[in-house]
Amino acid sequence: MKLAYTMAPGRGDTDALLQTVARGLQPLGLALAGTVQINTELADQDRCDMDVLVLPDGPTIRISQSLGPNSQGCRLNPDALEQSVQASQIQLAKGADVVLINKFGKHEADGRGFRDVIAEALAQDIPVVVGLNPNNKPAFDTFCDGQAIQLDANAEAILEWVGTQTGADAL
Repeated sequence: MKLAYTMAPGRGDTDALLQTVARGLQPLGLALAGTVQINTELADQDRCDMDVLVLPDGPTIRISQSLGPNSQGCRLNPDALEQSVQASQIQLAKGADVVLINKFGKHEADGRGFRDVIAEALAQDIPVVVGLNPNNKPAFDTFCDGQAIQLDANAEAILEWVGTQTGADAL
């Protein structure tokens, strides 16, 4: 199974890491599918706007929603998430050499979100790299039957793994 995940320690670090990986893969001529997350800090809040870039070159979709300054609930816009999933499925159907998924999150843990994109890529023997946080690791392990490998949270390690899986010289 060509499935790997990475977990960076700081808030937004996995998102930034996968953006770096995507930029590193594009010049290699590999066809990319999936999403990377772009966070924009909000000046007057401790939260950020969350967008995903559907690889390789868009669209960019805002997946967060404003619930007001005192809200405590999940700010993920499920309709926007599903829009990004559909766009990723279309790109995958066009052909891909590697799939990056910004996050295996709560929606994926609950059986929705990018699960089908990941499964379809794996069925086509396309390598997949997923961002993960510790809260969703048990659900991810169940999803992949514990067969995914953890990659160090650095671009070089991920690029090397992708290169090994695709035969591309990623370094």
